[in-house]
Amino acid sequence: MDGETRGNPFLRGNFAPVRSEDDFELPVIGTIPDAIAGSLYRIGPNPQFEPDQRAYHWFGGDGMVHAFAIEGGRVRYRNRYVRTPRWQTENAAGRRLYGPMGNPMMTDPSVMGTDSGVANTNIMLHAGRLLALEEAHAPFEVVAGTLEPVGYRDFGGKVTAHPKVDPRTGEFVFIAYADDPTPLSNKVSWGVAGPDGVLVKRETFEAPYCSMIHDFALTDRYVIIPLLPLTGSLPRAMGGKPAFAWEPDMPAQLAIIDREKGVASLRWAPVSAGYLFHVTNAWEEGETLVVDVMRYPQPPFFPLADGTPGRETGAVSLRYRIDLSGDDPVVTEETLDDLAGEFPRIDERRAQQPHRHAWFSGQQRRPGDIRGDGLAHLDTHTGQRTFWTEEGLGGVGEPIFVPRSADSAEGDGWILTILFRPRTDTSELAVFDALNVAAGPIALAPVPRRIPFGFHANFVAQ
Repeated sequence: MDGETRGNPFLRGNFAPVRSEDDFELPVIGTIPDAIAGSLYRIGPNPQFEPDQRAYHWFGGDGMVHAFAIEGGRVRYRNRYVRTPRWQTENAAGRRLYGPMGNPMMTDPSVMGTDSGVANTNIMLHAGRLLALEEAHAPFEVVAGTLEPVGYRDFGGKVTAHPKVDPRTGEFVFIAYADDPTPLSNKVSWGVAGPDGVLVKRETFEAPYCSMIHDFALTDRYVIIPLLPLTGSLPRAMGGKPAFAWEPDMPAQLAIIDREKGVASLRWAPVSAGYLFHVTNAWEEGETLVVDVMRYPQPPFFPLADGTPGRETGAVSLRYRIDLSGDDPVVTEETLDDLAGEFPRIDERRAQQPHRHAWFSGQQRRPGDIRGDGLAHLDTHTGQRTFWTEEGLGGVGEPIFVPRSADSAEGDGWILTILFRPRTDTSELAVFDALNVAAGPIALAPVPRRIPFGFHANFVAQ
């Protein structure tokens, strides 16, 4: 396989990088509805040079965008590296220079202290700009369509991978953790850019400890930030132990901030220990906030504080209900569905409103494995879950909803996702009827090679 090496599990199979940048006109099996007109952008890690086998982590590879331009039932594919300053520096040198996840102990002295951003986790459109995002740096803009680099957008510092665009105001709301020049600090920031993409507000507060905060929830009035015990510790890292580790005895809490009042309104709500990478949706019901997430009993990929391996578990659909009517917020928790999965998505027209339909990459055969083996649809009103899979399927990516029309009913449209076929070592763009995923794809657009496992995607309509 292109780019495959045999040591590190994140460099084997469909985790292994592909190092060609290609343009393909794809064949289509079945029929892609004409109403699907635009581009699906999917991003993920793809190191351009051989990483250090001992320490490479999937989260640290150079970003690569995979774009599917869909029009008139036809599909064109293009993939390009995100040409960050780090990528350009290493490309000019012709070799790896930066340590994994920016580790200074494994970084070449010639680039020490220079920008190490990889822009590999999410890709989204705001204010006409296509932004590639990750945890520790500012968003990096690329040109929609061509994927040529533009450069960093300034939001006053780092921005994590899951900003939210408020559908009412067009505002770009974001958070950042460990937001301090001191590595692995307990500083957390949140901020807002206007619909024009210009920074309006950025505030910082101190959390009880450093937590890896990948995602957050947004309602019309509130920002809800999970502080969960996947902790960061500089002294621990300097002592040769893991920089990030699972410490379930640390307090798990939700930070709740009134968007108008800012950090002066900060309130903490205790929750049970667990970890979440992704929020499904959030909204308000009077003085109650409702937040749907995919929550793990403990996070995958990360060890315990003493360096011993953690227990691999699967995330399930969970609902927090946060009662704000008293002096202190009170949270109740309800499991909505017990199928392990990841990458939950909704019909984004229902963002910050109660939703009925949610889709996720399900893990029926191998719970706890980030590689979903099927596509799940959950009706939150009836509790019914439907599921599609096929024998031999090696992975199902994040499901992206495309509405039939701007005013069609919730869920009336299609799901786009990427499938991996181990037997042929290839990938496909798959199109499903969103409310009948169990029937299988209505169309497939095979790619003549594989697309490595990645993270997030979004559809940009024409």
